[in-house]
Amino acid sequence: MGCFGIHLFRVVVMMLFCPKCGTRVVPTHKNMGKGAQGLWACPRCGYEVPVASKAPAVSRVIEHSPREQISVIGEEEAGIKTMPTVKVECPKCGNLGAYWWIVQTRGTDESPTQFFRCIECSYTWREMA
Repeated sequence: MGCFGIHLFRVVVMMLFCPKCGTRVVPTHKNMGKGAQGLWACPRCGYEVPVASKAPAVSRVIEHSPREQISVIGEEEAGIKTMPTVKVECPKCGNLGAYWWIVQTRGTDESPTQFFRCIECSYTWREMA
């Protein structure tokens, strides 16, 4: 018997930013006579702080909703025009051609969802596969 419901989860991504210019700092190392020292370094302005010391003061938390984690073809990707096509009638304009893709929007024990985007008017609709 299947279980129905909304799966909510929180993804927290911690990135460190340069306190001088706001660019994301990256871990690196520098040879210091007796050996290498780990550093947080800004690729833009050159700010450096040892990894062992307190991390750069500026930090941000980015949260993503479950809706943002579903892969949907955006406008830029749709412009590439390398997607597979199928003969299907667009419910909006009646055109007989659409791009299509499949996304696993529900549990892995459920069938995936098939999306269509009209070649003519870009209307997007879905069908449960």
